[in-house]
Amino acid sequence: MNEFHPFLPQEAGNDRLIGRLWDPDAQGPRLVTVRDGVLHDISALAPTFSALLEYDDVLVRVAQAPDAPIMPVSDCLEASLQGEGDPATWHLLAPCDLQAIKACGVTFAASMLERVIEEQARGDSQQAATLRDTVTSLIGDDLSQLTPGSAEADALKAKLVELGMWSQYLEVGIGPDAEVFTKSQPMSAVGLGHRIGIHPASKWNNPEPEVVLAVDSRGRVRGATLGNDVNLRDVEGRSALLLGKAKDNNASCAIGPFVRLFDDHFDIDSVRTLEVSLDVKGEDGFQLEAVSSMNQISRDPLDLVAQTLGSHHQYPDGFMLFLGTLFAPTQDRDTQGSGFTHHLEDVVTIATPTLGALVNRVDTSDRIRPWQFGSGALFDYLMRRRDA
Repeated sequence: MNEFHPFLPQEAGNDRLIGRLWDPDAQGPRLVTVRDGVLHDISALAPTFSALLEYDDVLVRVAQAPDAPIMPVSDCLEASLQGEGDPATWHLLAPCDLQAIKACGVTFAASMLERVIEEQARGDSQQAATLRDTVTSLIGDDLSQLTPGSAEADALKAKLVELGMWSQYLEVGIGPDAEVFTKSQPMSAVGLGHRIGIHPASKWNNPEPEVVLAVDSRGRVRGATLGNDVNLRDVEGRSALLLGKAKDNNASCAIGPFVRLFDDHFDIDSVRTLEVSLDVKGEDGFQLEAVSSMNQISRDPLDLVAQTLGSHHQYPDGFMLFLGTLFAPTQDRDTQGSGFTHHLEDVVTIATPTLGALVNRVDTSDRIRPWQFGSGALFDYLMRRRDA
């Protein structure tokens, strides 16, 4: 990948990668960019990353920011992996700050079918294998060419309603309205090297490798990064009304390592063709590999942005938007027919050459370091920095 470090994207020029670096001396974040393999402080440009993205000429401003070297990016990346978010050490944070963290569900046909199976199984992984055969025999296993909200989708809906097989997941998968939900709270996402959290009550869960768009308050997509929308299949499978418990727990949202800003060489068309790889390695010797191809998404990324923000809903600090995943794990891990679920200490790597690699280790949310640096702490830090 990148000549400086395998966690950086290929061919992303200077000042195209923006991140947030924890300063253990100041006990707060710095805005940083990458120049010739060195992290440079660009905090003078804006108090927050969300504010930085509001500039029309953000690329020019970052490029013209004076050199302010902090450390080699390779040293920072290694420290981030080893420190796991320890506030006493330098490490990368999730690159967003005040932005809302939103996520789109059921945007790929394969994962849509798995959601239907979860619902039918009521969160019981043992029933999933049998139900998978039943559901696919009625629906088919390839709905990727079906345009949501189209006449063909309406006809399929009518057929499935008649058969008693209509699902809330099919409604958002092939109906006119996308599923857009709040994945996590502003300032709560973790970055490269931090542990990611599984609710301790969950016995059937999985990572969700996704592309994440960085969108400003006017709905302009300014860049993209990688994310892990950790999912509890047993919790959401019991009831969609438990989506909050299934999705929003301590450290259950990972984003990073950097946002790559859009320019003449990387734009929304580039996002539409990305292939995101997933690698899960367990201490038990288990390994799972998969690829999520953005060209198989059923809703265009800009349509998902438009369904998130408009006259019906504003985001004055912008938002980060998870675009959904093709990944739907069915590979057995523990017992035959039980499918995949995480074990503690699994190492999850989500990567694409265009955006780099996001690596996190799995733990339970109650054992991970509690989230304490929220928006109030950020404001206190910014005031201290101003008065220094």
